[in-house]
Amino acid sequence: MRCSATQVTGRSQRGLVLAGLLSALLVGCALMPTGSVQVSPEKSREQLKRAKVFLAAGDYRRAVEACQKEIDEAPSAESYVYLTYVYHAIDGYLEALAKADRWVAVEQLYVNLAARETQDLVDPPEVLARIAKEIIQGAAQRQADVSAAMAARLNHVAVERLWRQQADWRKAKPDSWWAGVPEEWGW
Repeated sequence: MRCSATQVTGRSQRGLVLAGLLSALLVGCALMPTGSVQVSPEKSREQLKRAKVFLAAGDYRRAVEACQKEIDEAPSAESYVYLTYVYHAIDGYLEALAKADRWVAVEQLYVNLAARETQDLVDPPEVLARIAKEIIQGAAQRQADVSAAMAARLNHVAVERLWRQQADWRKAKPDSWWAGVPEEWGW
């Protein structure tokens, strides 16, 4: 099979975008402590409360990081479900932006997920928004599947209850569910 220069360039750009996204996600994971940390019960949901604020602000990178930190500090079915929900929120937000033809906002989401240092101010990542949307959605869906499976292994009954609550939440707020979490999730 022969590839034209345009196809090769497009593949190269997609490869760079994918590498940048994966690098950003992996850097976040690599910075997390690997040992288990014991925390007091009253402190155990603190990171999920922070994730809720980050979701409301549209700061999805920090929402993911807060959930991952919660899992490191106090792993539970609830914390894995919350992480899964954040990945679904990223996917839902991207879909809403695409439907509204708001590609600049897609690029802003990409920068939010990829940018971590002041170096990004002088050497910003350039990306085609539609390619970024596809890559981010695919990665978010895969990560959501993994964290959902982990949650189900820990407590299948709790997971079923939490997913019913989030399904009701999505129905009640079809145009903005990704900017928050179900009210029943007090954490």
